[in-house]
Amino acid sequence: MAKVMSTQKIVTPSAESLAASARAAKKGGLPPVHLWNPPHCGDLDMRIARDGTWFYLGTPIGRFELVKLFSTILRKDGDDYVLVTPVEKVGITVDDAPFVAVDFNPVDEGLEFETNVGDRFVAGPDHPIRVERDAQTGEPSPYVLVRANLEALIDRKSFYRLVEIGEEADHDGDRWFGVRSAGVFFPIILAAELA
Repeated sequence: MAKVMSTQKIVTPSAESLAASARAAKKGGLPPVHLWNPPHCGDLDMRIARDGTWFYLGTPIGRFELVKLFSTILRKDGDDYVLVTPVEKVGITVDDAPFVAVDFNPVDEGLEFETNVGDRFVAGPDHPIRVERDAQTGEPSPYVLVRANLEALIDRKSFYRLVEIGEEADHDGDRWFGVRSAGVFFPIILAAELA
């Protein structure tokens, strides 16, 4: 009995192959990564630092358009971050949040945030703001949901601006200091802790 040799080529995932697949899949707007379920092809030596810098093989990716392209095929599966195309899925490392909210502006609907890769959205029911506190230092880490389980760390200057426009309100039976956007109050800190 003769052995049948597979004609499928085994592809080692690389930043180049992912970028080519992402370009092919992108047709205006964000690709439908939630619909894609390709096989997991391993992990890629790609990391997103806490400040939003993307690294490939230990070197910062200097081309903004390439980082922006990769950001469109990013997905969070459970606790893992993956870059996914219709034909491959690879794991990457994210130090904190995959995006950084670098600015916001008050608009009629609420507070419109902008990320380091150009995403724009108004904080509200679909894009909630939350604040985590470091258990040891008490240092706040504010986040805003960008899309589908992907958050942006709100940078320090933007967080200080949020605090400047904050207000006190009752929330879940306590008095909180926080901000409002799109008709939703987002608590930042208990008002009693401000005294």
